[in-house]
Amino acid sequence: MTRIVIKRLVWDDWNREHIKKHKVTVEEVEDAMKQLITHLHGYKNRYMLLCRTGTRILAIVVGREKPTEYYPISARDADKKERGRVYEKEKQNTRI
Repeated sequence: MTRIVIKRLVWDDWNREHIKKHKVTVEEVEDAMKQLITHLHGYKNRYMLLCRTGTRILAIVVGREKPTEYYPISARDADKKERGRVYEKEKQNTRI
């Protein structure tokens, strides 16, 4: 799996408003980045990040701007399949 390093998220009015439609805050996304569990490579050089913020599991789609800077395109609650991936990954990490 490709390792991604996110040091900075690039915010503007559009992506702030878009995640608000999914009832997610900028603060939750920023906090979730500290608890990145796994990610999937998507199209157009985008990634779906599966992260925790408190007890909430978020699916965050980001596009790469610079080597360590990413633009959040969307953020929402993870669906059942995505949550299953998170639980499985966490289970693997506790065995080590």
